[in-house]
Amino acid sequence: MKESDLFVPIKEYLEKANYTVRAEVKNCDITATKDDELIIIELKLSINIQLLIQATDRQRITDSVYVAIPKSAIKNRKRWQGIKHILRRLELGLLLVDSENIENPIEIVFHPIKFQKKKISKRRRAVLKEIENRSANLNTGGINRKKIVTAYKENAIQIAIYLQHFGSTTPKNLRKLNCGPKTLSILYNNFYGWFERIEHGIYGITIKGETVLKEFPDLVKKYQKLIK
Repeated sequence: MKESDLFVPIKEYLEKANYTVRAEVKNCDITATKDDELIIIELKLSINIQLLIQATDRQRITDSVYVAIPKSAIKNRKRWQGIKHILRRLELGLLLVDSENIENPIEIVFHPIKFQKKKISKRRRAVLKEIENRSANLNTGGINRKKIVTAYKENAIQIAIYLQHFGSTTPKNLRKLNCGPKTLSILYNNFYGWFERIEHGIYGITIKGETVLKEFPDLVKKYQKLIK
């Protein structure tokens, strides 16, 4: 089993409860939002110190932080009781994922107790803004060493799709197509090497940009539908 195998059952469980679920937002494995509520879930195959470090760090962003592990990881009853005690002392919630239980794969062992220390509001705003600016769930929680599709990258992909379709044009025209307020800076900075300046104020897509779009067929399909 991989950490990413825990993602789908948790995602489906939360979405049934009407949460908006996103993966890999600002280093958080899973985020779930509903109205003003923000839940963060960290995934691991077993309880270890790295998981506790990550989870307690997320408490600076929100009160509702859970750790999620496979139910199969529970083997020593005495040790398990000690682990639950530590998690409660750290005011973390605990989820178990049972891949063999098709009907009810998620068990909530306990919810987090409200964390009393001051949150870092700047980080919370950054997480919520990233969630808001992502149009869909393009990542899988728990996967390492894989490029993450951030809101910035999705915006750049959208611009590349429109340049490929319409040809070279101005940032102003792209903004009229709802490419967003960062259009000019994305084109000018050209972080990914997907764009080129044809002449003053006119930008086009590079061969690299056209090639990379093949890696994002879902986004290409989505934005092509928006082209009128």
